[in-house]
This record gives sequence, C-alpha cells and structure tokens, in this order.
Amino acid sequence: MDAHFEYVLRLADDQLVLGHRISEWCGHAPMLEEDLALPNIALDLIGQARMLYTHAGEIEGNGRNEDQLAYLRPEQEYRNLLIVERENGDFAHTMLRLFFYASFMELFWEKMLTSSDEVLAGIAAKAIKEVRYHVRHSAEWVIRMGDGTDESARRLEDAYDDLEAYCTEMFEMDDVARDMVAAGIGPDTQALVESWKAKVEAIFREAMLNRFAPVEGHRSGGRKGQHGEEMGFLLADLQYMQRTYPGLNW
Repeated sequence: MDAHFEYVLRLADDQLVLGHRISEWCGHAPMLEEDLALPNIALDLIGQARMLYTHAGEIEGNGRNEDQLAYLRPEQEYRNLLIVERENGDFAHTMLRLFFYASFMELFWEKMLTSSDEVLAGIAAKAIKEVRYHVRHSAEWVIRMGDGTDESARRLEDAYDDLEAYCTEMFEMDDVARDMVAAGIGPDTQALVESWKAKVEAIFREAMLNRFAPVEGHRSGGRKGQHGEEMGFLLADLQYMQRTYPGLNW
C-alpha cells in the first residue's frame, strides 16, 4: 500500500470509528446538554473523516470514493488506533478516552498546519478548531468527575485503568510514519509525547486524579489491521446500510 495513501487512510479511520462510537450515545447521554454535545462531536469527527477519505481516494487513484473507503472494506483493512474502537463503557470511560485522544489530536493537527500536503494542511486548519472544543469539553468532565463524588472518582479511575495501555499506540512511529516525516507531510509523533503528558497531567491535578499521563502501555496493532473483538460488531453496525442498500451516498 502506498505510504501516503495509508497515512491519510489511518487518519480517516481514526475519526470515523471514534465518531461512530460517540454517536452511540445519542439518546442515551446522562443529560439533555450531553445528548446534544456528543452527537455534535461525533459529527465533527465524521466530517473530518469524509474529507480525509476523499483525499485518500484521490491519492490512491483507483476510483474509490469516501463511501467505498469508509464502508466497503473488511475489518483487517481498517488502520485505526485501538483506543478509538474500544466499547464506550460508562460516561467516565467515554470522556476520558475522548480527552486522551483529542489532546493528542490537538497537538497533531497543529503540526499538520505546515504539512507539505496542502490538502491535509487545509483539513488541519478546520479540524484544529473542532478538536480544541473536544479537548475543552472532555477535560471539564474529567475534572468534574475526578473532583466529584466517590462514585464518579472511582469510575474515572476504572476508566484510566482500562485505557492507559492503549495510549502508547498514538505515538508509535513505523515505516509509513517515518516516510511521511521525511516527505514533510506529517510530524514525528514521538516529539509530541512530553507536550501531551504535560497537558494530561495538568488536568489530572485539577481532577484530583492520582495518576500520571500513561505512555508505557503496549496495546497496539490497529495500524496493522489487528483489531479487538469489538471491532467486528462495530463494523456490522456501521456498514449495515451500505451493504444492505449498495450505492447509497452520504
């Protein structure tokens, strides 16, 4: 697979899969404001995915459009991070995952503003505005739950224990990522680790969460198409309409 195509595809898969996960809260959020906020965050992510899939299709040059790339690939061809496909769990789990991921993507999109790929730079300029809201919204909830009741703090700590092993994968560098750094298309994500840790630990202190920003876990494989059991169920839901009624367009 062409490195440039795969790189953009990875980004698209991350946004689509997490967007789908967050959309599952629609009608189930703990309060009306969140029943509006979470679907809007999901729409931001899916909107980013659309632009990225379109760009990936243009790079590939085989005539595949956003729908075909998003909905008509088998599980092992998806290249998303494992953290985004994890089941939502409770509200604390969902918000901490969003905070971890959005804090990383804020740093990532900032670097992508100067990408030599002008299309990606343009997508970054739009996405950075959205992801800053995602960080702010999720961080407020992390603080609120961590410095809230014994029950909310316990749930946040349980979420941390479940998610911390998946954070390292966000910063992994492989041949594809290194090729993109060499071409001036993408950043060295290893260089983002300390900034991400500082951002996360500052919020943890406000949340009274006695944890350090996790960067030592070893759950990975998503970039190679190696997914958890939950991914198959997610795709069965995500791809249902397109496979039942072929040719539908967004």
